[in-house]
Amino acid sequence: MKKFIRWLIRIVLKIIAKVEVVGYENLPGKDGFVIAVNHLGIFDAPMAYYALDAWNLFIPVGEKWEENPFLRWIGKHLNFIFVDRFNPDLKAMREMMRRMSEGQILVIAPEGTRARDEKMAQGKPGVAYLASKLGWQIVPVAISGSEDRLLWGNLKRLRRTPIKLTAGKAFTLPPFPRENREQVLQEYADEIMCRIAVMLPERNWGYYASHPRLKELLNERQVTSIS
Repeated sequence: MKKFIRWLIRIVLKIIAKVEVVGYENLPGKDGFVIAVNHLGIFDAPMAYYALDAWNLFIPVGEKWEENPFLRWIGKHLNFIFVDRFNPDLKAMREMMRRMSEGQILVIAPEGTRARDEKMAQGKPGVAYLASKLGWQIVPVAISGSEDRLLWGNLKRLRRTPIKLTAGKAFTLPPFPRENREQVLQEYADEIMCRIAVMLPERNWGYYASHPRLKELLNERQVTSIS
């Protein structure tokens, strides 16, 4: 059944979109890392399975979707973990830690939900906590062009939507201190989001449009391109 569902995902995405993937070389050579993505549209999660074509991915999904029998069935075969997005979910965090220790790949949107206004919201510190505590590598991945408005609009015109996935270089976060832990973890979450934002069009920057760390990364990118 897993093979059939993933085959179906690839067929559907090939019909509705022209997917370009950049940065495969930035993925770590070993399993057990985090792919942190922005979340623009409902097809972002299937996009991960399309781009990587790997069997050891798992994706945290909002608990409200567990009430849908079809999505609950899909989630069983695509390794979804249904999590409480608004309260600490220790059970889900333990499950994520267990799967990572087995070498699985966590695909997560730190924002917690898709951008209704097509702009980035501030990232939540949950994944930063886990990555910092356990020393996981994080690969920032920017998805552009997957906005629901664009996809549905092009479908009505029988057009395929250009969608681009760009993977940045893997990085790790330092261990968080005991003092000012919440502040530091939010800074870590913002670091992840800014590393995603630097690969996105300016129209999607949202909360991070004026963030000083994004400006630093943009300047570094400009210097690198010149040299």
